[in-house]
Amino acid sequence: MSEIDTRAEVSSSARIGRDVKIGAFAVVGGEVDLGEGCVLEHHAVVQGPARLGRGNHVYPFSVIGGDPQDLTYRGERVSLEIGDANEFREFSTVNRGTVKGGGVTRVGSHNLIMSYAHIGHDCLIGDHTIFVNGGTLAGHVTVEDYATIGAFCPVQQYCRVGKYAYIGAHTVITQDVPPFSKVASPRDSRCYGVNTIGLERQGFSAERIESIEKAYRLLLRSKLNTSQALEKMRETLAGSEDVLSLIRFIESAENGLVK
Repeated sequence: MSEIDTRAEVSSSARIGRDVKIGAFAVVGGEVDLGEGCVLEHHAVVQGPARLGRGNHVYPFSVIGGDPQDLTYRGERVSLEIGDANEFREFSTVNRGTVKGGGVTRVGSHNLIMSYAHIGHDCLIGDHTIFVNGGTLAGHVTVEDYATIGAFCPVQQYCRVGKYAYIGAHTVITQDVPPFSKVASPRDSRCYGVNTIGLERQGFSAERIESIEKAYRLLLRSKLNTSQALEKMRETLAGSEDVLSLIRFIESAENGLVK
């Protein structure tokens, strides 16, 4: 028995499978086929023509099956096909296909599409993929099984991401990513010293800030390695609780330190 909130909007041409749950203010458009056990949370939107298999979960404010974002689209009948047991987290979007791209966007099964991720028109998505928050596919992209699209990664039109590939966060993809590979843009994060203005706004005295700045000069600008810099801090700045807190933080770092 399906559960449809009275505040939801469900088209008369939609087909609702068994044990489907549709929350308040959710919208199910025309020619949408929701398979058995699908869940549409409140304010979720599914537009058609679209077919969703069994056990898909669409979270609030996601738009699944929206019109393709393509300047050549003129309202043609194009569709979206989705397999089973996918999760579409908050504010994720999946567009239907275009005529020039074959008319259909396809998403396989057991995929995790995290918040603000986007799957463009005519994309082909395999099974067991992960789209981390903000991962974005332009049109006509293929993502094979078990691939991971990292946070805020844009993938250019017509590119392919091979099976089991991993794309690190903030990496721009303009060419095919080979299967089994790990791809990431260079990480050039640096520490530029003390957040002086922020500390002043939080009421740090000039003396406290001066001690912290001396510690950072040892850490960043001296010729000492990290261990030597920490030892020097203990010798010369042990009277500052802020510096001791910095030392404890660095010594407990398990993922390295931005310097």
